Amino acid sequence: MAEKIVRVAAVHAAAPFLDLAAGVERTCEFIREAGRTGARLVVFPETFLPGYPHWIWSHTTKYAAPLFAELFANSIELPSRESAAIGAAARDAGVWVVLGVDEREGGTLYNTQAYFGPDGRLVARHRKLHPTNVERTVWGRGDGQDVFVVDTGFARLGGLICFEHSMDLPRYALATLGEQIHVAAWPAINATHADPNAGDFDHYSTTLAQAHAICAQTYVIVSQGMVTQEIIDRLDVAPGPDAPTLGGGLTGFVGPNGQWLAEPHRDTERVVTADLDLGVIPFAKYFADGAGHYARPDVFSFGIDRTPQTPLSRPVGPVEPIESAEAGADGTGIVLSVH
Repeated sequence: MAEKIVRVAAVHAAAPFLDLAAGVERTCEFIREAGRTGARLVVFPETFLPGYPHWIWSHTTKYAAPLFAELFANSIELPSRESAAIGAAARDAGVWVVLGVDEREGGTLYNTQAYFGPDGRLVARHRKLHPTNVERTVWGRGDGQDVFVVDTGFARLGGLICFEHSMDLPRYALATLGEQIHVAAWPAINATHADPNAGDFDHYSTTLAQAHAICAQTYVIVSQGMVTQEIIDRLDVAPGPDAPTLGGGLTGFVGPNGQWLAEPHRDTERVVTADLDLGVIPFAKYFADGAGHYARPDVFSFGIDRTPQTPLSRPVGPVEPIESAEAGADGTGIVLSVH
């Protein structure tokens, strides 16, 4: 019989800012700490490693360029030596890990959730389907390959990043795939403005988490980052409404009834844990199974196109030299062409 009570952990913290090597070390420390609590799963905030590009909300593109260059240089590749170290920590701790990273592939960065199994393998990655607003100056888009759930053996696990939670179709897709535990990763966006009304951003993360829990009949783990003094110093924003403040973020656990299991943790670094009773999910679905008896597939149709989106849409053969039409009599003047 499958387990019903599962302990999970969520990290409320910030890694060393724009420092991949130090960030990997800190990530592994948090993974091992979570393992010592008996957690089967530990989740991290959006782009925990090597940090969220807060400057996009306060700097012009011109003045943000040096920070972007540093972010690019310190972003992680998947797989890589750094991801192998994180996988080793997951194996040592015996936990599943969902880690928010800035992922580098070629010349593009992606806002990614990386999934590691307790055997140390990099199992899957979810790239944010559509970066929000000025985030598009930093990250590329994901595609249909990024819509999935992972069978951990104790639950079906999925996740989305930040304002993806406002996109109804990705959330519904995860529900139809049988999601039981959902990772909702966010940055400490409520600390990026000194405006006292900035805390209203909490309304988005909490409302969307509670709505998804109710609509998908799933547990939701909310993991938000925080702003450290190091981040404030590096951003160097003049005092005023755009200046970030220390702390921020909220982290906690929402049940399938849309209620917080405990008051969310805020502002200070901590690994928080909860015991999730998966046995209550069938009772939530008994009331209204949005991907089952409470759906209307005769009225609404829905699908996921998992075709990779790539500029190179057709396979190509080898590059072969051909003689240029302007070649001299001696055969010089060679150009290359792709056939």
